[in-house]
Amino acid sequence: MSEVGSLGRPSDEAPGAEVARDMARRGLTILPVVMVAAWLLASAPVALSIGYAMIIVLANFLLSAYLLKWAAAISLGLIPSVALGGYALRLGLIFVAVMTIRDMSWVRMIPLGITIIATHLGLLAWELRYISASFAHPGLKPSPATGVAGSGRRGRGSWPAAGYRPAGVTRQLTNPSISSNE
Repeated sequence: MSEVGSLGRPSDEAPGAEVARDMARRGLTILPVVMVAAWLLASAPVALSIGYAMIIVLANFLLSAYLLKWAAAISLGLIPSVALGGYALRLGLIFVAVMTIRDMSWVRMIPLGITIIATHLGLLAWELRYISASFAHPGLKPSPATGVAGSGRRGRGSWPAAGYRPAGVTRQLTNPSISSNE
């Protein structure tokens, strides 16, 4: 079990990195399906362009999470600067990645551009279902059975109807002899 982070130093569990890895896992899961569908419906160059675009987006998410995790380990005040500078850096890297291959025979620029935009938005929207908006469990929602983020069944119906409560809160609510002043 990792120690709880303080104001000066966050815990080793970076929620952003966890979410980015989960998005990359989802993106890699659908990548072959999308490429085969593009190959069957359009052509091999379109499928290769789409695959290249999806790899660019997945690398973008992972680089963003790495940069923010790195900044948080140094200083919480560094995070906004790294976020802004990292955004400019990642935008530049996407530009370079696209311009490097634009004249190659297998590249189709319109499917490439559409895929870069659609994959960014699609993976972010898809990941919204799995993110916990709670200070108790930042990052991915924990499984109700194990309490471990990213494990077990996810999605609709995986949370108790009354809502999730950490074990200490449940114990306090069910045992009146425990006071909140402890």
